Amino acid sequence: AAMWRALAAAPARALLRTPPARRAASLAVSPAAGLADERVETRVAGLSPGQPVTLRAVAADERGCLFQSCAHYRADSRGELHLGTDASHGGDYTGVEPMGLFWSLAPAGMERPYQRLVPRNTSAPMKVEVLVHQGHSPPGSMPGPVMAKAEVQRLFTAPGVRRIRLKEGVVRGSLFLPPGDGPFPGVIDMYGDEGGLIEFRSSLLATHGFAALSLPYFDFEDLPRILKDLKLEYFEEAARFLQRHPKVKGPGVGVIGTGKGAELALSMITFLPEVVAAVSISGCSSNTVADLHYGETTLPGLRFDMEKVTVSESGVFDVFEALDDPTNPAHSSSVIPIEKAEGHFLLVVGEDDRMWKSSLYAELAIRRLRQHGKENFELLSYPGAGHRIDPPSTPFCQVAMDRVLGVPVLGGGESKAHAHAQEHSWGKIQEFLHLHLG
Repeated sequence: AAMWRALAAAPARALLRTPPARRAASLAVSPAAGLADERVETRVAGLSPGQPVTLRAVAADERGCLFQSCAHYRADSRGELHLGTDASHGGDYTGVEPMGLFWSLAPAGMERPYQRLVPRNTSAPMKVEVLVHQGHSPPGSMPGPVMAKAEVQRLFTAPGVRRIRLKEGVVRGSLFLPPGDGPFPGVIDMYGDEGGLIEFRSSLLATHGFAALSLPYFDFEDLPRILKDLKLEYFEEAARFLQRHPKVKGPGVGVIGTGKGAELALSMITFLPEVVAAVSISGCSSNTVADLHYGETTLPGLRFDMEKVTVSESGVFDVFEALDDPTNPAHSSSVIPIEKAEGHFLLVVGEDDRMWKSSLYAELAIRRLRQHGKENFELLSYPGAGHRIDPPSTPFCQVAMDRVLGVPVLGGGESKAHAHAQEHSWGKIQEFLHLHLG
């Protein structure tokens, strides 16, 4: 009888020894669909206290190229994680970085390196899958089993924003109009020597209440294929079109540009009375590469000396020293006479820009304005930021394939500092444009 009692009790003892059933891990990313320049909240629950996990983000561009990022976290005493307050201990970034998984997205191991994750089509959201894996797995290695996942959609156009493809005289591009009757402050948006039509900054500006004209100036439709002589009359026609548009608030318009586009923005506010506010991101205070003509006036372009380019062992080109020195008196005819501008300047630079010496060029611009008794400028200078300072959470790309040269070129910067510069400058740019355009 004792033996039967022992056998009957065995299952009960076995049940007592069975560990309690573990809660399933859950992942919440909110909003699940939101604007690409806004933060998301990422929370994980249902972990064991102190449990190590790897969070990963995976996205694909329009061509199907895969980008990914990862970071190492430990659950708190309640078995939870909040990326807004908890620090990453390793992976692609460390510290408390609510958007770290997004700005550290980089080409996956099997993809060609040095590619940028930039949306070509602003009407479709960028889909990012966020995953929670068991344990800490280093970047590039096989992650542990998936415990939870969620999809996030990053929108570049808010509902109600209209996109109008432009063929207006010689002007090409896309006009983005906010919802509603307006009138709205008008802004022309230009990128650099990669050419073509880049729309994602314009579509986000429209989402924030600007009538934004994304303006290509070569390598698009019937525009010149390569960046050679430029006529400021093309940009003048674009400024007049925008200024006269029934949805645009007058009397003047603004312009924002990056790289070569920034330098064109400086020329536009200098020579065109329609332009009253210019945002120069990583621009040069002299005209570069292509001669710029306006009526009888010509600003020769500073040239790049390929002898001064250095190439690393991994084949990355550093062009930092290659541009002609704008302070050399022999190049004085290339200097943009910005002191003639009636409007206001916002100069945005990354102090670790390796594409060219944008910090120096901003200093030269400010010195020139001050020599003429002008204080119509603001400077945003970011330690550790590189060349291309885009809207927030745009993935950092220290080295990018140059479309013209066909080789990887060093843009400079450190990912975390650059990400913070993008977030801070975006708010300041909008404040500046609203202040001077109404």
